[in-house]
Amino acid sequence: MKLIERLGVSALHRFDPEAAHGLALRALRSGLAPLSGPVTSPRLKTDLAGMTLPNPVGLAAGFDKNAQALAPLSRAGFGFIEVGAITPRPQPGNPKPRLFRLTKDQGVINRFGFNNDGMVAAERLLSQRPQDAVIGLNLGANKDSTDRADDFARVLAHCGQHLDFATVNVSSPNTEKLRDLQGAAALTALLKGVMEARNTLPKAIPIFLKIAPDLNHDELAEIAEVATTANLSGIIATNTTLSRDGLQSADKDQAGGLSGQPLFEKSTRVLAQLSKLTDGEIPLVGVGGIGSAEQAYAKIRAGASAVQLYSAMVYKGLSLAGDIAKGLDQLLARDGFTTVDEAIGTGRDDWL
Repeated sequence: MKLIERLGVSALHRFDPEAAHGLALRALRSGLAPLSGPVTSPRLKTDLAGMTLPNPVGLAAGFDKNAQALAPLSRAGFGFIEVGAITPRPQPGNPKPRLFRLTKDQGVINRFGFNNDGMVAAERLLSQRPQDAVIGLNLGANKDSTDRADDFARVLAHCGQHLDFATVNVSSPNTEKLRDLQGAAALTALLKGVMEARNTLPKAIPIFLKIAPDLNHDELAEIAEVATTANLSGIIATNTTLSRDGLQSADKDQAGGLSGQPLFEKSTRVLAQLSKLTDGEIPLVGVGGIGSAEQAYAKIRAGASAVQLYSAMVYKGLSLAGDIAKGLDQLLARDGFTTVDEAIGTGRDDWL
């Protein structure tokens, strides 16, 4: 991180976390944020569910909820970008404050509750997206919906023509009973509706499922079976956790989902278990606690085809994406891998 970016991050930390996030997005849109440009190499080029990525380091959902900064983010060194979550109708989310920095732990707790401008506003901005980037949308459900499963399909049907992929998000802990949709019967029905909506699109884009890190082995096995049966394109492991083990920061007991460094080991173990359960038949995206090239590499060696990050940028800035991609290239070369694909799962047993 360069000095000017370090100063910028320090200045943002003087503000309330949610206000700081808004300022960061405004700086991006205004051209004030440092952008590394494309980061790629023959070694970093990655195939993810049929999508060709310049590198396997993606932006996780939540940073750009409403697809407001697609153009600058496409020049920030990411191999792919996921925006959202978006629900059919706009909703304000949970009362503020609802975002907390855990500086001592290099973590974040949020309880946003799917605050967003809704699918009509998102579709308008997605229609103006840069065409040289890989962009996906995290699908959500309205809190007061009478048919949450149908909400996911509705958002996809409305926005899908502008997307390269979409993610079904049933793993946020901040919408009451949303995680109940991870059960086999409910998830099967939900995915059936989403896949039917996908089949109406001009192009059959990949559909991913994002899961929680707080699932036991039997629940993971159930999800792996449902994902295979539903012909999902991949699984994103994982969303935030409800665990608070080992935290030291003052806001450690705030309600919501915990992300950042405290999530790394927990999410990586879930990733490795899924890799073994699916035997490499379903691409996995590793997310949770990635703050360095070494940690991104660990996710890939645990079974991920690609990775995503977000919370670490709160502490290390936007240039982290490009830095991780470049460092990952060096680590792959050090260990004799000529492609990312060759490294996938080579360290999985270390996490089991």
